[in-house]
Amino acid sequence: MCAFHFTSNTIESITMNDNISLNPNLLVHFLDKSTDDFTKTDLKRYIEANGIQMVNFRYSAADSRLKTLNFIIKDRHHLDSILSAGERVDGSSLFPNYVEAGSSDLYVIPRYRTAFVNPFSEIPALDILCSFYDKDGQPFSNSPEYILRKSHDVLKQRTGLSFEVMGELEYYIIAAQDKLYEAADQRGYHESSPFCKWEKLRTEAMQAIAKCGGYIKYGHSEVGNFTEAGLSYEQNEIEFTPVKLEDAADQLLIAKWILRSLAYKYGVTITFAPKITTGKAGSGMHVHTRLMKNGSSVMLENGKLSDTAKKAIAGYLDLSQSLTAFGNMIPTSYFRLVPHQEAPTNICWGDRNRSVLVRVPLGWGSKQNMISDANPREIDTPTGFGSRQTVEFRCPDGSADVYLLFAGLTVAARHGIEMENGLEFAEKTYVDVNIFEEKHKGRVSQLKQLPVSCWDSAEALEKQRHLFEAHNIFPPMLLDGLIRYLKSFRDQNLRETIKGNEKEIMKLVNNYLHCG
Repeated sequence: MCAFHFTSNTIESITMNDNISLNPNLLVHFLDKSTDDFTKTDLKRYIEANGIQMVNFRYSAADSRLKTLNFIIKDRHHLDSILSAGERVDGSSLFPNYVEAGSSDLYVIPRYRTAFVNPFSEIPALDILCSFYDKDGQPFSNSPEYILRKSHDVLKQRTGLSFEVMGELEYYIIAAQDKLYEAADQRGYHESSPFCKWEKLRTEAMQAIAKCGGYIKYGHSEVGNFTEAGLSYEQNEIEFTPVKLEDAADQLLIAKWILRSLAYKYGVTITFAPKITTGKAGSGMHVHTRLMKNGSSVMLENGKLSDTAKKAIAGYLDLSQSLTAFGNMIPTSYFRLVPHQEAPTNICWGDRNRSVLVRVPLGWGSKQNMISDANPREIDTPTGFGSRQTVEFRCPDGSADVYLLFAGLTVAARHGIEMENGLEFAEKTYVDVNIFEEKHKGRVSQLKQLPVSCWDSAEALEKQRHLFEAHNIFPPMLLDGLIRYLKSFRDQNLRETIKGNEKEIMKLVNNYLHCG
């Protein structure tokens, strides 16, 4: 799907041949080259040599779910036409708030580097992600994928830095209750089979995602685990590695499609919804970020978090209320963002602290050689782990439009770097305590809060929209449509109105079970 490159640090200095020899992407192996180097000729050669009979164009639209356009290959001329010219689509159906029906035609144009072999199709098929273009052959300004590209270009032009991102994809599997080896309620973290019932589905999904180009860090079962009305609810997570901004969004889009397709195959339901019941762990989509320069991370300086990283954190916090408009897009998003659930409510940051909005996770800054301590015979061990340091933005969930969310975070990182008082702002918003504890309520009173509804999120975006519109990154028409959409839920007081009303809460949950 994408070309994901390691940095030049010692621990990640791997040759291209090593990358190809272990890469599970079938096209990479056959063509013996990185996905970034794929050409039309390469794809045609693979298609002819491997009996591919169908090409599928894939793209994300306003609902942020993967869309599909199928082509059965008729002959070489037809194949060349598909790969060279793309196809027309109805933009007003794909982007109802951002395209007028009177001039709705858009082009979808394949991005060759994203090609992968479809892991599910009975007809041998090659799938390719596409970009949208308007009638004049220009990138469609309201396309989330194009907005993401623009945000990255502006960051690079103004700061000389590039952005690497990865998402943590949490989800619940809902299936018939199996009373053998039941896991303890809300104690499913890193559980193994047979207490974890759906490890096989998770690992099968991981293998398929990797074959489609995704770079996965690991997978595991999560905290959430409960039974209700004869059904079991098991929470799992797949976490990716930081890759180029655009690739990070692509791989999450594909991963959700793969997980849902496998769930359908197994006859179970997968949901990425932020909240599926009361009193149980919700599902987030935490986003890890790192700023890079010439292939190396700038997140650490002398083994400590760098000023650049702290300024980026300041940007995330300063724009956090409006960022929820891209990352928390349904009413049940705000049933997850409540105290005492390891979900953030206060706008602050800290080290290794899961009660904050922006967390600096444990890095590899220790001078101790842990691998040699655990393995006394291992003397010559790699160094250079500092490049793995990330900063985690913890409020988004599965309802997010990943392209708009990542674009917003890119804008926020640059905003923080350019803030005159960025370091001062970061210092004032740092906390080193569990702010959900009663004894620290005085500290909480000094902090701003995240929105409590889609309505509040829209209001925050309205106030800060000029920062997203700057440098022509976010089009005004898109922001207008998004603000209208979020306000259409009319959920200003919903959390309090239906608090304790299980019937109404579950009705709401079911409405948004298949968000994102």
